[in-house]
Amino acid sequence: MRFKGKVAFITGAGRGQGRSHAVRLASEGADIIGVDICRDFASAPYPMASEDDLAETARQVEALGRRVHTSIADVRDAVGLRAALQQGVKKLGRLDFVVASAGISTAQFRMTTLEEDLQAWKDVIDVNLTGVWNTAQAAIPYLVAGGRGGAMILIGSTAGLRGSGAGPYTASKHGVVGIMRGLANELAEDDIRVNVVHPTAVNTMMAVNEGMQEYLASQVANGIHSRNALDVELLEPSDISNTVAFLLSDEARYITGSNIPVDAGFVNRVD
Repeated sequence: MRFKGKVAFITGAGRGQGRSHAVRLASEGADIIGVDICRDFASAPYPMASEDDLAETARQVEALGRRVHTSIADVRDAVGLRAALQQGVKKLGRLDFVVASAGISTAQFRMTTLEEDLQAWKDVIDVNLTGVWNTAQAAIPYLVAGGRGGAMILIGSTAGLRGSGAGPYTASKHGVVGIMRGLANELAEDDIRVNVVHPTAVNTMMAVNEGMQEYLASQVANGIHSRNALDVELLEPSDISNTVAFLLSDEARYITGSNIPVDAGFVNRVD
């Protein structure tokens, strides 16, 4: 029960990695403030989490005997996101941890029009980069005011550590690294740690959908092979949650400003 009495704010909590992080932290005693947009993007080739998905996350947290507050909120909307967090802190009484997990990918083999291409760029940058910034800025006042320190995990990607053809997704994840590096220095005096976890492909809807498979096939056709070094094609969300839990714990109290790959050797592989 490393997190008993602590409260974690998790974006993208409706499904996939976000839900996994929420349930893992709750299993070790944390109460959860979870948000998700619960609305689809026309530029993304797969559906987002639904309201029922977010309710299921809450049910799983409560089944572990923990308190939970969920809201439908868009990380692109700084005002709405702050209101959702404020409601959660009011209900649960404090804030200790942040996991910025909300993200989308618009990976498709080809866009039909320039307008579609521009919209895809805007959606990915707004969610994956601006959304992470909005999440951090919403949470920082509570972490600082608590006077207890804290920790913030930004969910990146192997695309944020090496070049890939994923366009806006790669750009957004490199930007997340920049956010982390700046905040890790700014918040160190308040004993607030900031790190990025970089997964390889994970068995969630973002990676397992027709549009992504078409994109990967196009990469292979161009001689670009996205393979892990270890003999595993997809990690499970729980594999990422294991590292998130460690980095939020006191066992990682001197780890900040770091990029942590959970990638089965993907980044290190050269072929």
